[in-house]
Amino acid sequence: MVVLTTPSIDHFPIVDNSFIDPSFFNDVPIIDLSEPESINLIVKACEEFGFFKVINHDVPMEFISKLESEAIKFFSSPLSEKLKAGPAEPFGYGNKQIGPNGDIGWVEHILVPTNSEFNYQKFASISSLNPDNIRDFCCRAAVNDYVTEVKKMACEVLEMLAEGLKIHQRNVFSKLLMDEKSDSVFRVNHYASCSEIDEFNGNNAIGFGEHTDPQIISILRSNNTSGLQILLKNGHWISVPPDPNSFFINVGDSLQVMTNGRFKSVKHRVLTNSVKSRLSMIYFGGPPLSEKIAPLPSLLEGKDSLYKEFTWLEYKKSAYKSKLADNRLVMFEKMANS
Repeated sequence: MVVLTTPSIDHFPIVDNSFIDPSFFNDVPIIDLSEPESINLIVKACEEFGFFKVINHDVPMEFISKLESEAIKFFSSPLSEKLKAGPAEPFGYGNKQIGPNGDIGWVEHILVPTNSEFNYQKFASISSLNPDNIRDFCCRAAVNDYVTEVKKMACEVLEMLAEGLKIHQRNVFSKLLMDEKSDSVFRVNHYASCSEIDEFNGNNAIGFGEHTDPQIISILRSNNTSGLQILLKNGHWISVPPDPNSFFINVGDSLQVMTNGRFKSVKHRVLTNSVKSRLSMIYFGGPPLSEKIAPLPSLLEGKDSLYKEFTWLEYKKSAYKSKLADNRLVMFEKMANS
């Protein structure tokens, strides 16, 4: 368990557990990527939940275990040293602050781009104090090993979705991630255990507040600690059972637009754990900044488009100005602007 020196939790947002289903959501759709018939199941999962778990993903466990191990070592370093790798503007190390608009959470993180050079010396400059703890995790090669494999899986999933939607161009989604100008990012979140939960009569502090992911697709992997919750269509928050050997996949806002709302970008959040720390690693697959995002003509079939066309850069700028829980797509919905 990672032990972290943290400020008082007094001013952090708290969730009333009386409004949360205490059981785990055991109906999470499970997609076996090795089975051909999983194509239809993956489309159904995106329509009903915008969220599913994949097994038989072929991402080497050695890459997963190595990156988790090095991340734990990094986050175990003194806060004063980690802060030298920040602030996250947006890349680098961040602590408690989520975005520029006042959102906070019981979380610290590292964010790096995946398709452009990043100054990893920002991290290496503090490795003289704890060279074994920091250098391995923060070198570009360590991140690339993991991201390369997860990106490959993301593209496979997106091509399965295109096939399931009977889109002639099977790489209509995946080509945006494969583009050398793809604006994809990689994030590692660490949520320290929060023993102060007892002070709030068992209620939980927010680790990462409710939100949707703006990109096309998100690939999440975490350690064996609970905390992730998704919002069901009935308005109930439900906890997702942790599974360190599998990946969880979220539909992003951009994919919702490209499918004209057929796929739903799922709202999710992370709550604190009173005993164990949680570590999650997320690949956010995004398009190039100049890419125009709009419903695909082949999916409209005479239906009206629900969204105005916009570029990924325009959407990023709009999202950057919003609060975490805001509906970022409302500004681009045609009905909202008619």
